Amino acid sequence: MDSTQIIALIVAAIVAVGALVLVLSRKKALPKQEKPVPSEAPKAPAKLPAKTGASAAVPTAVDEVLDSPDLQEVPRPPKPGASAPPPPIPRREAEPTRPTAEDLESLKKGLASTRGGFIARLSRLFSGSLGKREIDPALLDQIEEVLVTADIGMKTTQRILDRLRDRMSRKELTDEDKVWSAIRDEARAILADSRGSLRLTKKPSVVVVIGVNGVGKTTTTGKLASRLSSQGKKVLLVAADTFRAAAVLQLEVWGKRIGCQVFRGKDNADPSSVVFDATKQAEAEGIDVVIVDTAGRLHTKAPLMEELRKIGRTVEKALGRPADEVLLVLDSTNGQNALQQAALFKEALPVSGIALTKLDGTAKGGVVLGIVDEQKLPIRFIGIGERVEDLREFEPESFVSALFERTDSEAPEA
Repeated sequence: MDSTQIIALIVAAIVAVGALVLVLSRKKALPKQEKPVPSEAPKAPAKLPAKTGASAAVPTAVDEVLDSPDLQEVPRPPKPGASAPPPPIPRREAEPTRPTAEDLESLKKGLASTRGGFIARLSRLFSGSLGKREIDPALLDQIEEVLVTADIGMKTTQRILDRLRDRMSRKELTDEDKVWSAIRDEARAILADSRGSLRLTKKPSVVVVIGVNGVGKTTTTGKLASRLSSQGKKVLLVAADTFRAAAVLQLEVWGKRIGCQVFRGKDNADPSSVVFDATKQAEAEGIDVVIVDTAGRLHTKAPLMEELRKIGRTVEKALGRPADEVLLVLDSTNGQNALQQAALFKEALPVSGIALTKLDGTAKGGVVLGIVDEQKLPIRFIGIGERVEDLREFEPESFVSALFERTDSEAPEA
């Protein structure tokens, strides 16, 4: 074997060894590159559900914050992406509906004390002491005594008696039932103009609630706000009684209970400035109705009545128009004093209507007739109980029907 052949064999061996090394190195490299592919592929989709779940929990957390009791006085904002608000609110009643039998029965119960008072005494005049079908003109004197002691007022009592005398002279009242019906007709005629709810046509509408201490002013304000809220209106309560912390607190409790915003100023702030700022905020936020709860005041104190006039001027300055309603709250248990209050408050502000409270606890419900007849003020609401729904929109026909129903079981014994 010559040198040429030896060199060729060496080269061939080297090539073979190189090829073998290359094959072995490739086999070792392949697992290192292929192993990550199956292990990393499932990891990417596995992360997606966790990420989606975290983002879905965000609106739930916001809902929990908005549902907390501490924020119930703030109206709940609409959720992003919601097409329209759900329609449970549109239960708006533009006109008062005809009272149902259940409403009338509830009203009768609320007026039981008044019916057991002067109405029962009137009823006894006909069926008890007289005991005869023909009417004696002396009956009018007895009717007069009952009406006067019922706090109806002398002026209204004389109006009713004059009408009865006139009809008696024309032989229209020939028996006790006709006299009873005549008294009822006179009451219906006096109250006829009280029909109608609050006049809230502009936005924001402003209702200023006024009255003396202890008549149920703040409670009436809260019940009225609840009533308007249930009709789909956005209500702002204004605590204008800045000198009594308890009054502000009571209004805030009402705000939380019914989900209304409450605007309050600093302690001892000028009530007029609080009303001005609240009215401007209502304009900016698209509030439907602003209800101003003013401080209770004695109707005989001139400086306090002047403060009311200032609040009235402030509303007009803020809105460019007077308040839509000035609601005077009167306690029916005050009888004749309620009539005096109505007269003096009318001098301070243009009172547009009356809310008569506590009719369920007095025999002096006849004061309703005197207020409407003498002061020419409509009764907007009556209070016949402590529940929110016991603040009733005044409906003359159902009121007269409930008041003048002659029930022997309710009449006191002679």
